[in-house]
Amino acid sequence: MAWLKKNRTWYADGLAFECTECGRCCSGPEEGHVWISPEEIRVAAEHLKTTAEEFTRKYTRRVGRRVSLIEVDNADCVFLQENNNGFRHCAIYPVRPVQCCTWPFWPSNITSPLAWARAAMRCPGVNRGKKHDLAQIEDGKSRSQ
Repeated sequence: MAWLKKNRTWYADGLAFECTECGRCCSGPEEGHVWISPEEIRVAAEHLKTTAEEFTRKYTRRVGRRVSLIEVDNADCVFLQENNNGFRHCAIYPVRPVQCCTWPFWPSNITSPLAWARAAMRCPGVNRGKKHDLAQIEDGKSRSQ
């Protein structure tokens, strides 16, 4: 975290983010990893009214020692769904993994203004809406809404 403290001054006044439900953070074009813990699996399974074992079998894959949600053929997260209005949303949104909740405040996106600008090119919610303060960003507790 030393690098973060050194470089955080550029966002000391906070960063704005508001989800636009575009689904770009959850979609391809390349395969990725959404890491999910055993506790997050249990909670998501309860949400879907299934067992943790069934959830693990149907929706996850092992990557080394870790577990990731699977993607469908187009590299979209298995839980990304489109509604009738054309918005895309997460089928397990209320209980989504912490990794998902903390987008776009990932270390790779906040290392510099340039990294943040790159995130904004992918995500229309970056630099829009509610401003998240320094503590929320660095603690990973913004639980972006």
